[in-house]
Amino acid sequence: MLRGGKLDQEKTKNAIATIERNAKAQAQLVNDLLDTSRIILGKLRLETQPLNLATVIISAIDSVRHAAEVKDIDLQVQLTNVEPVLGDQNRLQQVVWNLLANAVKFTPQGGWVEVQLQQVDSLVEVRVRDTGVGIKAEFLPYVFERFRQADGSTTREYGGLGLGLAIVRHLVELHGGTVQADSDGEGKGATFMIQLPVMARQESISIPPIASTNGTYKNSDKLKDVRVLVVDDEPDARDLVSAILMQQGAEVCTCASAAQALNKVSTWKPAIILCDIGMPLEDGYDFIRKVRDWESEVAVHIPAIAVTAFAREEDKIKAIASGYQMHIPKPLEPTHLADVVASLVASRTRI
Repeated sequence: MLRGGKLDQEKTKNAIATIERNAKAQAQLVNDLLDTSRIILGKLRLETQPLNLATVIISAIDSVRHAAEVKDIDLQVQLTNVEPVLGDQNRLQQVVWNLLANAVKFTPQGGWVEVQLQQVDSLVEVRVRDTGVGIKAEFLPYVFERFRQADGSTTREYGGLGLGLAIVRHLVELHGGTVQADSDGEGKGATFMIQLPVMARQESISIPPIASTNGTYKNSDKLKDVRVLVVDDEPDARDLVSAILMQQGAEVCTCASAAQALNKVSTWKPAIILCDIGMPLEDGYDFIRKVRDWESEVAVHIPAIAVTAFAREEDKIKAIASGYQMHIPKPLEPTHLADVVASLVASRTRI
């Protein structure tokens, strides 16, 4: 419509504002996905320095002030003198911004959001309270899990991917701290509290174990010495699947194309195959059909899993019909992927 030049000045201004607003929203979603990927792969690193959290909080408040003013939300700030913490300024500002942005997002017109900074013994506390929609008691234990939303229906009022609070938890834990949520229930607001050790007590900062939606994801030997062939044209996707499986003891070989993978099947002889569906030249359907044809000639059978963003029920049916034993939609959950691979390997051993 803009290119057509038929919009008047006011509509042109509104169109540009719409594009800008949605581009920023899209950028935030992409950044959250990238951060989540780095966390899962253990590639997220901190650039630490002594920090006064009051400065971090003020910067985060400035970032959400306009959104609060649009909804006539009263931003209240209570800052006291605290000892410095050792942290990454950008990442801690991201943490506080996420909590404030969530509070503003879920607080109705004319409400208030309060930020408090105080020190209790050797811990610096940041509290973000609001008069928003609150959190149901049954959802509170899951509020920091990836891709979990209190309202996951197609008619939900609030958008997003359900990643912001999961990223907050990981970043706080990287700083050796903790984060918790509290609410008296639906419609009664919510409180989020971050606790970080003061610099004098913060001896080291290390990456915590990767967390899954069902508990703590840890290294194990459930796939020890199991040969897994991973086929995906996207390098990041290959790296992610490889990292998950290798942490479970698997021996992983990766291929970027169906042709390359078909050669590896016959020469490397994997115990199981994980393959993407959408790939250039030959897709995952063509690949698995060729694998099954080859197997009929050599009298072997290799279990295979379709790992794909084609997540509809009809996609699952098509994948199974093409020759896959299982269908796992992206984005991946590490523990689930490892468990499915282990179960297929076990069933093959029993056969």
